[in-house]
Parts: sequence; structure tokens; C-alpha cells
Amino acid sequence: MASSCIIFAAGTYYGNEPHRGELPENAFVVAADGGLDHARTLDIRPNLVIGDFDSTQTQIPQGVETIQLPPEHDDPDMLSALKAAWSRGYRGFRMYGGLGGRIDHTIANIQMLALLAHNGGHGMLFGEHTVITAICNGSITFPANDLRTGDNADDTESITTNLNGQDIITHTSSASDCTEAIAAYRLVSVFSHTDVSHGVTETGLKYELKNGTMHSDTVLGVSNELLDGRPASISVTDGTLIVTFPFAAALPTFKTNVKAAETLGPLASHVSALLNKSR
Repeated sequence: MASSCIIFAAGTYYGNEPHRGELPENAFVVAADGGLDHARTLDIRPNLVIGDFDSTQTQIPQGVETIQLPPEHDDPDMLSALKAAWSRGYRGFRMYGGLGGRIDHTIANIQMLALLAHNGGHGMLFGEHTVITAICNGSITFPANDLRTGDNADDTESITTNLNGQDIITHTSSASDCTEAIAAYRLVSVFSHTDVSHGVTETGLKYELKNGTMHSDTVLGVSNELLDGRPASISVTDGTLIVTFPFAAALPTFKTNVKAAETLGPLASHVSALLNKSR
């Protein structure tokens, strides 16, 4: 079984998503409603299509497993996709089309990252320049990143950074702008999702923290940086952290002390009593 499930949602895409042939080997692909349109654009045939199909314009391919949800139900399509894949044994998720666009959808998807972490799994939301993830009573570890400038370090017209084998060209007007552009592709930020997170440790970053305490209403971990050629780690003993890191960085590995749950809950097949319509 593949270690990761790939989910395509109906949100914003930035042109840096994987195409057919660029997915992890034997990846299990889920298209959540309008995500089917994006999967088609990327020339990717999903293994599973799920949703109430109020946003997709693409006909579901023949032979693809399909789960039709009712027009009114509690869960967003992304959560339904996570539940369906979790029930098939997947515990690691890469999610595209879940950032940008409506801010309420973005917040909901970040909450789902915490849900995965609380249940012993992990997810990554991929955006334009940033990836967002969550860890609970565990850690993420980045391999040494490769950040290199172009052959001419004094070139004030443009600079090329190469992280994880991906070239990124940023046009600049001064050497100081070049330095700022490099720093932007190193940024790592850490937030406490739980009211309090104990035993927060950050190593291998520009600013290190040992056994610290973070609070959900106190900003402490914004705008740290990966360092060239050094592995880095972020861990928490008791609590849940939201972590953002550069899209172009080498993907981290995850460890958790949370035992994987058997289920994320049943698929929402009806409107719950809590969401009855006003009369």
C-alpha cells in the first residue's frame, strides 16, 4: 500500500501541482468533487471520486470508484475524501486545492490537518509557495536543504535558488533584494493549535528553541528559517502545532506518539440534528 494518499480538491491551483508521472509510486488518488476538473487538467486518473458533485464540470471516468454524497450534508468534500481514504488504510495525505480562495475553506482545511494529527496520521496542504502541516505529540524532520545562488553571486538582475532540485528564478533590482528573495524560500513558522503546547523544540533552524511552551493566543514562532545544508527538526511533547514551510523544501518525515485511530468517523450521509434548517 502507498504511504501517501493524494487528494485534489476544488480550491485554488498555482501551476506547481504534480502531473501524471510525477506522483509517488502507487499513489492512491482521490478527487473531491470539483477536484476532478483539476485532476483531468493534470492528466491524472483518480482511484476514487467523492462528493455531492455540485462544483465539478467533468464527467466521471468509467470504471472509477465513485461515492455520491447527498446535496446537504455536514462534512466538506475534503473531509469526506479524508474519511474515505482513511477507511482504506491511508494515514499520510498530500492535499492540493485546499489553500487560497475562500478563507473559511482554508481555515477548515487547516483544522483537518489537526484532526489527522490527533488521530495518528499526518497531512500536508500545498499552496503557491507554502506547505502547511500539523503535528501532535511528535515531530517532523527536514533533510539538509540545498539552497544555491546562480554562478554569479553579484548578479543584480536575477537569482536562481535550487531547493530539492527545483529551480526558482526571482528577478531583482539589487543585491539586498536577492538576499530577501532567498530568505523567503527558507521561511518556517510554528503555531500552537491547542491552547497550550508543551515541550516545543526547534533545532537546525536559524533560531532554535529547546523545551519551550507555546500558546494558541500568543505569536512566537513566525518567520524562522531553514539553513543551507543543515537538517532541521520541530517537535512537541504535549500538544498540537501548525507548521508552515517552503513549497520547494525537501519534504519532512513525520513521527508521532499518537496511536492511529481505526476511523475518522462515518461519511456524512445526511444533515445532522444540529444543522436543521430554520423554518
